[in-house]
Amino acid sequence: MRPYFCGWAALLVLLTLNGGAAKVHQGQYIAYIGTYTNKQSKGIYAFRFDSSTGKLTPMGLAAETTSQDYLAIHPNQRYLYAVKEGNESRGKNAGSVSAFSINWTTGKLRLLNDVSSGGPGPCHLMVDQTGKNVLVANYTGGSLAVLPVKEDGSLRDATAFSQHAGSSVNKERQEAPHVHCIRTSPDNRFALAADLGLDEVLVYRFDPARGSLAPNDPQFVKTAPGAGPRHFAFHPNGKFVYVVNELQCTVSTFSYNVGHGFLKELQAISTLPDGYKVTKDDSAAEIVVHPSGKFVYSSNRGHDSIAVFAIHSTSGTITSVDRISTQGKTPRGFGIDPTGSYLIACNQESDSLVVFRIDPQTGKLTPTGQKVTAYTPVDVEFVTVK
Repeated sequence: MRPYFCGWAALLVLLTLNGGAAKVHQGQYIAYIGTYTNKQSKGIYAFRFDSSTGKLTPMGLAAETTSQDYLAIHPNQRYLYAVKEGNESRGKNAGSVSAFSINWTTGKLRLLNDVSSGGPGPCHLMVDQTGKNVLVANYTGGSLAVLPVKEDGSLRDATAFSQHAGSSVNKERQEAPHVHCIRTSPDNRFALAADLGLDEVLVYRFDPARGSLAPNDPQFVKTAPGAGPRHFAFHPNGKFVYVVNELQCTVSTFSYNVGHGFLKELQAISTLPDGYKVTKDDSAAEIVVHPSGKFVYSSNRGHDSIAVFAIHSTSGTITSVDRISTQGKTPRGFGIDPTGSYLIACNQESDSLVVFRIDPQTGKLTPTGQKVTAYTPVDVEFVTVK
């Protein structure tokens, strides 16, 4: 006969266990760090993150791989996707995208498969709102592709591909198209792509069921000549888009027509302090809108800072609030935890992650004192611990 507890004792044990589990997992996340592996890094790393305290604890190497720097998490939190910034896949002139399954307990990633990104130098990717497709931007090739997601989280070959053409005024950096970021709109009806080489944000009509793309009409909106649009983020209300321009260190605010996918520029504002002398080492990198929709953050390489902007609730335009040192060199990427309480900066050239507390009223950042070693970190993405 199997041993058993009496009813009340069993109920007490279950309540205790459930209460303990809830306490352990409340506000618990895994922060995955994408890296370049040209130094001591060996791939993608995992850290335990507690949003109630801001504590970041190393969990170790999640997946040994080569320069899988930008990451994307599936909506179901079970899969992670990463670009591999190579120029050859399956003997063709293209990089690749890897699919991994996530172990919520250990943080380890299990490789499911690799597929071609459709062009050389993939640098950014995202999973659409339905979780049915991964969209990838190829910087070197100036192209983008849609990769369907299978039931097991692995990827199929591309069902859509678009090759950009043209150039812009900066002959060193804009000699050809360079797609640097791709995202779907909040309603998943459109896909937008920032092309640094063309000074354009292009808009495509997107069908997630078919994994197809079609040029919108009009297909693109121009930024200032030589601006170099790099990354962008939607406001939570879906009515505004914020683009960080790498070459001119500015943020452009666009209104967004939800029904038709139209963009209209409202303003462009510097990410650097007034009077700052810009050098060839200065460039803007990442941009993130706070979950509250009240603030925008962007990173400055060279100046090595995070710029903080307040969003006007009606017009969507932004006003400079602050700039704070990332306490390291070359903050290529950063991430805000899902609760909106903390920001983690990735200092690529000084091999560190620095945690900042976010003031919910002003948006200003305050260092928590946490500075954790991570070799050549580039991107941070959060997974909720189940």
